[in-house]
Amino acid sequence: MLTDKIKSREELKEIVKDIRKKDKISKIVTTNGAFDILHKGHIKTLEKAKTFGNVLIVGLNSDSSIKKYKSKNRPIINQEDRAFVIAALSCVDYVTIFYEQDPIEFLKSIKPDFHIKSKSGFKGIETNVVEENKGKIILIDDIPDLSTTNIIEKILKIYR
Repeated sequence: MLTDKIKSREELKEIVKDIRKKDKISKIVTTNGAFDILHKGHIKTLEKAKTFGNVLIVGLNSDSSIKKYKSKNRPIINQEDRAFVIAALSCVDYVTIFYEQDPIEFLKSIKPDFHIKSKSGFKGIETNVVEENKGKIILIDDIPDLSTTNIIEKILKIYR
């Protein structure tokens, strides 16, 4: 069931602890973002992220955090629906919604082996917490001109 993949931060902390205890060679991979209006770039990022480990955990920005860092008009899709869609992807093992503006607390609780970000979405704030826990940041290329913002702008042009 898809909703079994959507977990609280505390549930994930225990799941990760169990994985590491049972299998010393498993690699935990994280990524995070808004994932509003899912598109090819999101899917490619998530598929690529999964190639770095055994378990992919997606930290999803809450509606309130997106309003703070993107716009009062965003997200277009609410957090429960975005979490459900991300959980439906076969490359994703778990999804959690975080309410802070940045993923620092999410990353502190998971302590990933690898944290994956697209080059354009990377601001560097994750680096210290990931590296302090012996993890590594991996930056991947974006698909040029493909973003939720560009999709929204295209829609607005059509209806103006």
